[in-house]
Amino acid sequence: MSLNGLVFPPELHYLIEHQVWARLDDDGCATIGITALGIRHSGEIYMCRPKRVGTPVEQGGSVAVVELAKSVVSVKSPVRGEVAEINPVLEESPERVHQDPYGAGWLARIRLSDWAADQIALLHGDDQVLPAMQQHAWLNRIE
Repeated sequence: MSLNGLVFPPELHYLIEHQVWARLDDDGCATIGITALGIRHSGEIYMCRPKRVGTPVEQGGSVAVVELAKSVVSVKSPVRGEVAEINPVLEESPERVHQDPYGAGWLARIRLSDWAADQIALLHGDDQVLPAMQQHAWLNRIE
C-alpha cells in the first residue's frame, strides 16, 4: 500500500501517532523502525543512537534519538520489552534509516514483554493503515 509515493508494508504493525513500525520475528522479538511518512516529515537523519542492549522500553517511550538538520528528536517504541539488538550499520551510516526504512534502516530489535497489550494501539493491514496514514499526513501537512 502506498501514499504519495510512500510505501507501508501491510505485514507490519504501526503506531501511527509516533510514525514507527514493528515486524514480528519468530524468536519472540520485534524489529522496529521509523515509517517512510515519519522520515518524510522529519527530513534527513544525520545521527541515530538507539538505546543500549538490555534497556527496558515502554510502548510510546523513547527507544532511540535521531539528529536532524535543525533538531534532535526522540524516537518512540511501538512495543514494550527490552532492547535485544541494535542495528550496527547506523553508527557509521545513519542515512540508511531514510534510504531503506523497512529494510537495512531498522533501529532495534525488542524482546517483547506484552504483545497482547501492545496490539491494542497498533494498526495492521491495508484497511487500517492507509486511512490512518492519510489522516496523519493531512493533519501534519505532509506532502
